[in-house]
Amino acid sequence: MAKTDFLTADMTRRQFMKISGKSLAGLTLSASMLSLFGCSQQQVDSGAVATWALPQGLLVVNADLCTGCQRCEINCTLTNDGVCSSYISRVKIQRRLNLDGAGNGLLSGTDNCFVYFPDTCRQCEDPACGNACPQKAITTNDQGIRVVDTDKCIGCGYCHMACPYNAPKVDREKGHSVKCDGCAERVAAGEKPVCVEACPARALDFGTIEEMAKLGERGNIAPLPEPTYTKPNLYIKASADALPAGDENGKVVNPLEVM
Repeated sequence: MAKTDFLTADMTRRQFMKISGKSLAGLTLSASMLSLFGCSQQQVDSGAVATWALPQGLLVVNADLCTGCQRCEINCTLTNDGVCSSYISRVKIQRRLNLDGAGNGLLSGTDNCFVYFPDTCRQCEDPACGNACPQKAITTNDQGIRVVDTDKCIGCGYCHMACPYNAPKVDREKGHSVKCDGCAERVAAGEKPVCVEACPARALDFGTIEEMAKLGERGNIAPLPEPTYTKPNLYIKASADALPAGDENGKVVNPLEVM
């Protein structure tokens, strides 16, 4: 088999990670293995070729249970930053208003015109934020979670601009980006992330990819983009009133909080 036959346009970093099972950054691979993917060890070491591990623990969102109370946001920032701030919260509540095709009224057949959705970092298999960072400041921790290396981050905001979910935010007071790290210390101690434990409606849960995939589907509801873009690892049990990803018959009514 010729290399060009094996390395089709669909042979992506995601498939590479499924074969390798862990992040390749900083590792030395055989020249023959790398050549199958059309790259060299020098390219991996230099950062020209990005490789990402699959996360070991993920959130699942039951949008049918979310009431929009924002306790997840409050507890997230109190725990991580010592303040209450929707802007720098690692999880945000989107309030989406369903409209008809012309944007003139409520979507017909929709009992609940508002759809609440707890939104957070997708821990994507092909993260646009990490690929866009000029400092290589977004890395993968021991749990496979994408985290910000605050020693490298210069607060340029490229990660925020590249992410289709607006997950990373630049904390101007601290001078670097912030994003969900899966409450790594809590999880390592056998606890669940603080947003999960703070939710009174139990709209959030946390577990392995296999466990969470049984409870929902990859982020596939409006106003999110199609999940094929970055292969997000956030699983959602959609509200009965949710619209599919890419549907434009509605709008987010609290953009300053979530964008």
